[in-house]
Amino acid sequence: MNEIFLDNNSTTKADSRVIKEMIHCFENNYGNASSSYHIFGWNAKSEIELAREKVAKLIHANNDEIIFTSGATEANNLAINGYFTKNKIKESNIITSNIEHKAVLDVCMKIQSNYPKSIYFTKVNNLGIINLETLKKNINKNTIMVSIMHVNNEIGVIQPIEEIGELCKKNNIIFHVDAAQSAGKIDINVKNMNIDLLSLSSHKMYGPKGIGALYINKNSKRIDLEPLIVGGGQEQNLRAGTLPTELIVGFGKACEINKNEMKKNEKNILHLRTLITDTITNSIPNCIINGTLKNRIAGNINFSFPMLNGMTIINSLHNIAVSNGSACTSSTSKPSHVLLAIGRNRKEALSSIRIGIGKYNTKQEIIKTAQTIIEVIKKKS
Repeated sequence: MNEIFLDNNSTTKADSRVIKEMIHCFENNYGNASSSYHIFGWNAKSEIELAREKVAKLIHANNDEIIFTSGATEANNLAINGYFTKNKIKESNIITSNIEHKAVLDVCMKIQSNYPKSIYFTKVNNLGIINLETLKKNINKNTIMVSIMHVNNEIGVIQPIEEIGELCKKNNIIFHVDAAQSAGKIDINVKNMNIDLLSLSSHKMYGPKGIGALYINKNSKRIDLEPLIVGGGQEQNLRAGTLPTELIVGFGKACEINKNEMKKNEKNILHLRTLITDTITNSIPNCIINGTLKNRIAGNINFSFPMLNGMTIINSLHNIAVSNGSACTSSTSKPSHVLLAIGRNRKEALSSIRIGIGKYNTKQEIIKTAQTIIEVIKKKS
């Protein structure tokens, strides 16, 4: 059997059109964009600015609001730590949720280790959705930022970002959104959603690894960030270092493709998710679907099979790639903090598997995967 890749929430296969653009850049526009005295530098800079425009268009931003980073993790660090460092006063605090990615949680915990009581965690309900009334109660006069992920990386749940953005605007609070899992999959309009800072990742949307971006709302005069990396003044003095032209070009192309094909991909992927969900739940009726199916991206389904450990299932699938949660923490034996937060007990959390469906998956792959999972569970339990 050929290998089947169903871990598209951890990363995605680069689109061949992205690779083609990158190869052309490697071969023809390999100059340093900071070299402003010759055509090689001018061409590289031109390529970068064209890509910047494509990234901006995906999220309905202006070109000068896009700062290139090495990925969403760096963008999260720059947004949260960069803003807190520059704007903290006595008793300042940041509110985030208890189901964020480690790229947000670890930044917040580092801040809290130096400034006790600086981080508040708002809870989600058993479907994985933030309660707006609870969030309102968490906000106080010292709250300077709210940081909430758009889509959860483990259970695919979509948060009410527009409503949270309106709440932040009303309270004059900076709103940061980790959009690593949503960009290119569902529509994002940073203006309509009242988002001040938004983190993006290329490799989650069929682009190259090692590149991402931070959107910074230029209409907000309150945003002043302390850079993480200095030594060159690139990216408006916020992210020093020679810009990786080829990666940026690939990122821009991926954004362009996703903007044009998002709705078509979503429809096809949702059909595949429905197929695998119905097939498994009909055969294994006591399985648990983690997170709501109503407000969820098409390409994610997360099951718990309480009769078995999730890793037992995963290790028995052989040529089928699925995961048991975040790719950044799945190597540990600890239960998922996300699943515990939505009310799963330790056994249920450890029995989970995450299936990430992407645009390159086929109906035949989904049928084969569902059949294999069912066979493994019936044999092992």
